Amino acid sequence: MLKGIHHIAIICSDYEVSKKFYTEILGLKVIRETYRKERQSYKLDLSLNGRYVIELFSFPSPPPRPSKPEAVGLRHLAFEVDNLDEVIQHLNRYNIEVEPVRVDELTQKKFTFIADPDNLPIEFYQK
Repeated sequence: MLKGIHHIAIICSDYEVSKKFYTEILGLKVIRETYRKERQSYKLDLSLNGRYVIELFSFPSPPPRPSKPEAVGLRHLAFEVDNLDEVIQHLNRYNIEVEPVRVDELTQKKFTFIADPDNLPIEFYQK
């Protein structure tokens, strides 16, 4: 029945800041950028390795996302990486705060978290 995850939708508070974060820092590629005048909203379609993965939306005055303590709903977005240390070095160049590296007790794989410009938790999980 299900074939896979089609995309993840994210609503941001500052479109230009989030667009820069997801494209210039994380390296996602722009597929299409649409301004929807009737909704006063941008919709940015982003791909990772040629696959459509994220819709980034802007809306006027969206409410803040509860993050800590964690709220019911989507917990975080996780990206698989080949080398966690390289990712951390890259993020440090942009002065992005990276949580201490942890080891998954079930898989023994390393992972860490950052926050996007709207405090959405993002995980990087070493392959």
